[in-house]
Amino acid sequence: MKRLAYIATALLTIGCGTDTTFDAQGTFEATEVVVSSEATGRILSFDVEEGSTIACNDVVGAIDSLQLHLQRKQLVAQQAALLGSRPDINKQVSSLREQIAKQRSEKTRIENMLRDGAATQKQYDDIDAQIKVLESQLEATLSTLDKNTATINNNSTALEAQIAALDDRIAKCSIVAPVSGTVLVKYAEEGELASVGKPLMKVADLEKIYLRAYFTSDQLSKIKLGDEVKVIADFGGDERYDYVGRIAWISSESEFTPKTIQTKDSRANLVYAVKIAVENDGKLKIGLQGEVVL
Repeated sequence: MKRLAYIATALLTIGCGTDTTFDAQGTFEATEVVVSSEATGRILSFDVEEGSTIACNDVVGAIDSLQLHLQRKQLVAQQAALLGSRPDINKQVSSLREQIAKQRSEKTRIENMLRDGAATQKQYDDIDAQIKVLESQLEATLSTLDKNTATINNNSTALEAQIAALDDRIAKCSIVAPVSGTVLVKYAEEGELASVGKPLMKVADLEKIYLRAYFTSDQLSKIKLGDEVKVIADFGGDERYDYVGRIAWISSESEFTPKTIQTKDSRANLVYAVKIAVENDGKLKIGLQGEVVL
């Protein structure tokens, strides 16, 4: 509604044939960022005030994360116990390997005796069969132990992912400024209960301010991105200051003249929104009226 009212005022000024010293009017705006809670819990601290300046990545508050820390401690203990239960494969199969080595040595001895006629073929076949049985047992034991170890490692990886997820949730309990700027509105206070998505504060970089004005299609042919224009800030009364502005954005879509001022001759009028960047010397405020001279 504010935009429609402004368009009406601008077009009445431009279209009614009155002598003007400007080509368009508008209001000063800034990019506003609403910082919302990323965690649920009681707000333990929130050290910002409306009008205060904060820097990007500043930690300005904290939300209770005790339960998350306790959950993390529990998971870390579970992971440690799980990893501690991994089988020591070398120790568990060392006995079988020793038996196999001993039987192979015995097989070699019987083989030599067999050549000299001091042993029978049955003795050789029996020792060979015993070695094959022990080797099968070793292979089966190694397979079982490897599967158990893989299962434990996979479970440990799952716990590690849960710990990482908790670390992320704990980190989100810190209220961090996503941008540098001035706190325009503070929506919450220390001691209140926060929930995911609840607005905490609104921040805007007032050093990067711009005037949003509307130009007719005829005027649009006279401007392009990067053009410098004269911006006049109207502080009321006779207090007016000139600034150098730069056209930073031109809407790609036109808007019809509001019905409240349409006449038979102006029914097809179109206007385009334009953002004009202005370097703020500290005087310009959001919502202040301004004029543009091409």
